Amino acid sequence: MPDLNGRPGREAEEPERAFFGRRKGKRLRGLQERRLAELLPALRIDLPPDDRPLDPRTLFPALDGAPEEIWLEIGFGGGEHLAAQAEAHPRIGIIGAEPFVNGVVKLLAAIEARSLRNVRIRDEDVTALLARLPDACLDRVYLLYPDPWPKRRQRKRRFVSDASLAEIGRVLRDGGRFRFASDIDDYAGWTLVRAARCPVLAWTARQARDWTEPFPGWPGTRYEAKALAAGRRPTYLEFVRRSR
Repeated sequence: MPDLNGRPGREAEEPERAFFGRRKGKRLRGLQERRLAELLPALRIDLPPDDRPLDPRTLFPALDGAPEEIWLEIGFGGGEHLAAQAEAHPRIGIIGAEPFVNGVVKLLAAIEARSLRNVRIRDEDVTALLARLPDACLDRVYLLYPDPWPKRRQRKRRFVSDASLAEIGRVLRDGGRFRFASDIDDYAGWTLVRAARCPVLAWTARQARDWTEPFPGWPGTRYEAKALAAGRRPTYLEFVRRSR
């Protein structure tokens, strides 16, 4: 099973890294509790027993046929981006991983309101899910405005590492895309350094606007809106999976 704890001599990361902070925020209201109890179990991704791999193509029976592509969003926050993409691309299966309960219930509300049939949820840390996915099974991976863990002693908790990028590269098909966005310049630089030494990922930028303008079809997120209101300019990085 792949190790996401980094490589010796590079990041000196501790085992069992926690990439997220609290699991729950404000107290849930009645309707939110109902969605969590009734809707989430039908959409939750449980891992197969005995360390068997999980074929993501089997997760979307409501599509009446195999999905055209499979996308993964790591840490979907309030689910604004994921829900917008699912609505715009109804034949694409989208997996969202988010351990924060309040974010999960917001996505559930959007799924219910828009009658989305192409979304599945992993309401735990994504690490175990990634490890169980087979090679070259995803067409796109998003990591949008992840927790920057800005203090030096916290940086080992950042999701982006040599090992996590290698794992993303493993599950992406040839030509698949990894998209990263952050309003923290230090985290964008951190990601570029680690992506540059990842042999299977290539940065697609050719000119400055390629990392200063949002991705095509970008719906925005509430984190981005806060960043812009505070005067922080986001960075948008896209990497393509090199051919095997």
